[in-house]
Amino acid sequence: MINLKSKDLLGTKDLSLEEINLIFETTKKFKEVLARPIKKVPTLRHLTVANIFFENSTRTKLSFELAQKRLSADIINFSSSVSSVKKGESLLDTINNILVMKVDMIVMRHPNPGAPHFVGNNIKIPVINAGDGTNEHPTQALLDSYSIIEKLGEIKNKKIAIIGDISHSRVAISNIHLLRRLGAKIMLCGPSTLIPKYINEMGVLVKNDIREALEWCDVANILRIQIERQNEKYFPSLREYSQYFGINKKLLDSINKDIIIMHPGPINRGVEISSDVADSSKSIILDQVENGVAVRMAVMYLLSFYNPKWFFFIYLGQ
Repeated sequence: MINLKSKDLLGTKDLSLEEINLIFETTKKFKEVLARPIKKVPTLRHLTVANIFFENSTRTKLSFELAQKRLSADIINFSSSVSSVKKGESLLDTINNILVMKVDMIVMRHPNPGAPHFVGNNIKIPVINAGDGTNEHPTQALLDSYSIIEKLGEIKNKKIAIIGDISHSRVAISNIHLLRRLGAKIMLCGPSTLIPKYINEMGVLVKNDIREALEWCDVANILRIQIERQNEKYFPSLREYSQYFGINKKLLDSINKDIIIMHPGPINRGVEISSDVADSSKSIILDQVENGVAVRMAVMYLLSFYNPKWFFFIYLGQ
């Protein structure tokens, strides 16, 4: 069987086209499982997965946890806000304490870029990056691309606009790496203060006009303004941002073009996107959430082959 080349999923930059296609093929199988009356399979039975979150999360944490339950894994959840991290315990000490409890896989979110890479390099079991600061969020990018393929049939040569707070978005970086590997054309749009200067080196187009970006694209992936990561003022006000970069029905209707609307969540309604767009027939936002469970099931299943227990216990349910 073809397998992923690394025991960890830390980003999308180093994923080969073969690995991406393998993840998507496996995702399709798990979507079929999730459509059954009984949605649970014994694929990860006898394995224990630790969800270690040093940052708040709703969709990603719930999606991973549901995926683990659907795969019959045992689960332990760790939150830094109620742990010994508050008492000064180091990241490696925290991980080692969890490992001696015989955990078989780690899903990790951390505010510092590179933290999951550090952990992955220091332990033998698989590590999945569920978001590290402003660096990467690989499973979000995978579910985004899978959702586009589901809607359009393919990604190659499709025009994808990523709109909003690019500078503080790990979703944007992971999407750029993945979409380029899949052959998409990418445009970034937002205030110049929220687009990194190095971004042109990644082979993308950059525009500061929302109408131009929407007229160009087939898919608009809209990002929220991440106020919590901003340590200075990048634009006058949220109201002014919405006026110049917010997407509403009036703007879309004036373009007179079918555009697929995406958003990784959480949505700031009335800021980057209006409710009449987020809830419209053009939106596949809820499809993204649904596909997230199947994508994460696929990733954990494929990475579980790096655990010696898999030889005895892992199989896809029929």
